Amino acid sequence: MHSVERIGRYRLERRLGSGAFGTVWLAHDDELQAPVAVKVLADNWSHRLDVRERFLAEARMLRRTGSQRVVQVFDIGELPDGRPYFVMEYADGGTLAELVADGPLPVAEALRLTASAARGAAALHEAGIVHRDIKPSNVLLCSSSAGGSRVLLADLGLAKSLAQASGLTQAAGSAGYRPPEQAEAGAGIDARADVYSLGALGYHLVTGTVPGEPGRVVRPDRLRPGLDPEVRRALMRALEPDRGRRWPGAQALAEELERLSAPGYRRRPRRRALALTGVLAVLAAVTVPLALTQRSAPAPEVRVADSTGRVMAEVPRAWDRQLRDSGWDPQALGLPSGHEPGFVVADDLAKWQNPRADVNGVFVGLSGRGNLTAAVNALSHPGCRYDGARAYDGSLWHGRVRTWSDCPGGSVTEAALASAKGGGQPRVYVQIREHGPAGADRLLASVRLGK
Repeated sequence: MHSVERIGRYRLERRLGSGAFGTVWLAHDDELQAPVAVKVLADNWSHRLDVRERFLAEARMLRRTGSQRVVQVFDIGELPDGRPYFVMEYADGGTLAELVADGPLPVAEALRLTASAARGAAALHEAGIVHRDIKPSNVLLCSSSAGGSRVLLADLGLAKSLAQASGLTQAAGSAGYRPPEQAEAGAGIDARADVYSLGALGYHLVTGTVPGEPGRVVRPDRLRPGLDPEVRRALMRALEPDRGRRWPGAQALAEELERLSAPGYRRRPRRRALALTGVLAVLAAVTVPLALTQRSAPAPEVRVADSTGRVMAEVPRAWDRQLRDSGWDPQALGLPSGHEPGFVVADDLAKWQNPRADVNGVFVGLSGRGNLTAAVNALSHPGCRYDGARAYDGSLWHGRVRTWSDCPGGSVTEAALASAKGGGQPRVYVQIREHGPAGADRLLASVRLGK
């Protein structure tokens, strides 16, 4: 290949890169006086008809998409030795992999680039194609005549038609960007597989780190402190292992990231209400609600416990109307996963996920592993005023209490409690919300562990 100086009318200048099945060259179209990229099937695969067909299928899919957000194919041909090639537009700005190599990008830029890639994926999906390998090295930057750069999706070597993808039998994709349904043979996929990869792309650009395995991804705000909770929530939704809980499509993800990266972005009141904290969304997902209290909490009168009798607390009688006592998964706070004792009690659990609703109650959960205090310190409540943290020193419990006021639904109290006796005993997480100043100490003092 090094001895070849021309392919058809295209004069080769230098190699841009090589993949599993082919090599891409920078070339010059002397007739149109323009640079182009030429992809040629590798010598060692020239005898494989199935690989040859896959190579040509990539060119056809790129051509079929017909979008300015996906690399365009201009020509296709065959070398004298029989190897096929196709000619594409040349992206002179390199790849996102080169851009992020020096570290995380400014958040707004990272979101804008990811949104542009998501719109490219949406164009593929509209054409009936799922990419299956979206990652920084497959997202190109091309100078725009209007200034700035245009983002292009490239390399459809693993792409499939959505009709075929529903019955795929081979695993594919790159570690860190690959959704769980694409990692094992025999699992059908749909466009939401690309949504996961786009979430991983955005996560990498924001944090400078490739995300971990599905279901074990470290929250991006822990790698980039101060990250807007809405940005964290958008990325983590895309990275949901359960595709039914991801963004419904690349277009929806693109629209959200564009909103979050807009110069005049302000949190929408509706979003503040629905996303009172990251914990609200996560605990709701594992059927563990948050806690609410009244403006003037009456004296604790009723003892409530989980179904095992391991965790209990005394709550105002007015709260003791509905109880969910089946426990919780501390993974909701980023702690080691497992089923632990816990309960939520409230006057109307049906209203629980709406922080604007007039619902009152408390959540108490046992956590036997991990750093509960650090997990509580990482929580945030968009739309609330943070009033600070304080030490709690009771006769049974010591710990850290954090409070927020002026929330859409009142005020919030978060507590990480450990036994006052020490000895590494299990810790307890408590969350309370009140319509008024925080007054949670009497409730915290009532928390008990059974045998």
